[in-house]
Amino acid sequence: MLSRIVNRLEEGLIALLLAVMTVITFVQVVARYVFNWSFVWALELVTFLFAWLIFLGASYGVRVGAHIGVDALVKVLAPGPRKLVASLAAILCMVYATILFVGSWQYVDKMYAIGILAQDLPIPQWVPRIVLPLGFGLLFFRFGTILAGILAGRESGLHLADEAAEALTHRLHIEDAPAEGKEGRGP
Repeated sequence: MLSRIVNRLEEGLIALLLAVMTVITFVQVVARYVFNWSFVWALELVTFLFAWLIFLGASYGVRVGAHIGVDALVKVLAPGPRKLVASLAAILCMVYATILFVGSWQYVDKMYAIGILAQDLPIPQWVPRIVLPLGFGLLFFRFGTILAGILAGRESGLHLADEAAEALTHRLHIEDAPAEGKEGRGP
């Protein structure tokens, strides 16, 4: 239940960020090249939104298996050792996310204490940077969910993109597709 809510919020926020970034950039380009005028704050806002997109997207990438990894050795292991290695990898990823969460929380706390404003926007610097601990917290959640799935036997390991299999599938798909526009032609 919690996982579905987080999934929906994450997907919605990522889609919203992409849409807002696109609109701001488009309006900025039109204003600059058509009206010879620009918004001072547009670049900074798009930069902040892009940072949000990156840190939320990292968590989303873990969920959908978009990150690449080297798992050739793990794939040849028997199911028992494979489960052990996958569990260890998930735990190490959770430790990594925890370290980065703590460090980013301390960084945002310092930014809050200092009270510096953004360069072009009238907001404190800590506001856009709050995505750092939020993103690493989401990563911890994602790896925790994967670890729970591994331990329960619902998952066999981390969700990694299998680029070799995708390339072979793509290649086979291209070879099996009928050649367009080649009917009736000679050799």
